[in-house]
Order: sequence, then structure tokens, then C-alpha cells
Amino acid sequence: MKHIVVLTGAGISAESGIKTFRDADGLWEGHDVMEVATPQGFAANPELVLDFYNQRRTQLLSVKPNAAHQLLAELEQQYKVSIITQNVDDLHERAGSTNVTHLHGELLKVRSTANPTDIKAWQTNLNLGDLCANGHQMRPHIVWFGEDVPMMEKAITICETADILMIIGTSMQVYPAASLMDYVPQNTPTFFIDPKPNMASNKNINVIAERATIGVAQAIKLIENL
Repeated sequence: MKHIVVLTGAGISAESGIKTFRDADGLWEGHDVMEVATPQGFAANPELVLDFYNQRRTQLLSVKPNAAHQLLAELEQQYKVSIITQNVDDLHERAGSTNVTHLHGELLKVRSTANPTDIKAWQTNLNLGDLCANGHQMRPHIVWFGEDVPMMEKAITICETADILMIIGTSMQVYPAASLMDYVPQNTPTFFIDPKPNMASNKNINVIAERATIGVAQAIKLIENL
């Protein structure tokens, strides 16, 4: 069974109604990302940061997976599929994908500020005074700018076994995630799906300049003919 590795970014969730900071000159829902997505921002104003993610969590619970998420889930009927996502939403899982690695954390989880392995599922508001069992404040389970990406080694291992690579809705400009392409075996058929692609087609890379819901369907037809 061929192994399809899928790298996804903000573009795949945009059609479900989830906005990202890259859409508006470094602002994320009107906030400077340095205020709401860094350890320094959390230290300076934890209440602002918690409120920001509470709003994002509420928004996430109001949207649904789109056709692109669903098509990727259905691929598991024919292929081994590993999804590596930069997104912090759970739309891949809700669509039915069973093998999802979140590089940048998960919005519907929180963790202890003192122990990064003390992680809990969380769907309601997280407030100051919500503590772990050892009495430390809980924080969003999000990889902020300047923090290590703990799932990176797992993602590299997955990419090293790819037979086919799909890249959906990500510019592949944010590191270390952007380096994952380098770990895929040489000459692996690659499908790059983005309405404004920053990559050109060549003998191994098929660029599909479409939004995710259209481009994923086109890529799957091409994969079926490989």
C-alpha cells in the first residue's frame, strides 16, 4: 500500500471559516502575533492571551470540516495516509483522518506551564486560576514563536517513508515545517496545492493553483493514475 504524506497549512482550513494571521500583515484576528503567540506575550499579559485563545476555541467549535478534509480522510480507504499539519484545529480528525501529527499544537488541548507533558483535552474557556494537579497555571497547548517544535522528529520520520507527497494550503515558508520537503525521498511525486503557489512545476512537482477543496480533488485523480 502506497504511503501518502500530506503537509497541510492554513489554506485547507480557510474554507471552513478559520482565519490566520498570515492573511493580514502579521495580525491574527486583529492582534499582533508577538502579543498572543509568544512566551513573552503570555508572561506580559496572560489574561489577554487566554482570552484570545478562548475566542479561537469558540470559533473552532462553530465550524465544520470542508470537502478537502473529507477527501483526505476518504483516501485512507485506498492508501496509507499520514497528515502532518501546521494547523491547531481538529478539522482533519473530525473529518475522519486517523493519523494526524500537529506540529504547532492543538487548540482543544491545554497543558501545565510547569510540565509540557501534562496535557489535557479542553473545549471550554481557560482562565487564570485553572491549575494543573500540581498547582501550576494551565496554558494553551500551542507551539508559540520561539518555542521548540516537539513533534518535528516524528514528522521527519514520517516524511522519510513517503511514496507520494501532497502539500496543501501552506507556503512552505515557516521553519522548521518548511524543511520537511527535504526529508522526502528523492524523485517522490509531489502535488503542491495553493491558489497563489510560490513554487513552479517540474518533473516531480505538480503545482495545482486552486483552493484546497478543488485542488485536492484534482490531485487525487492524478494520484490514482500513477
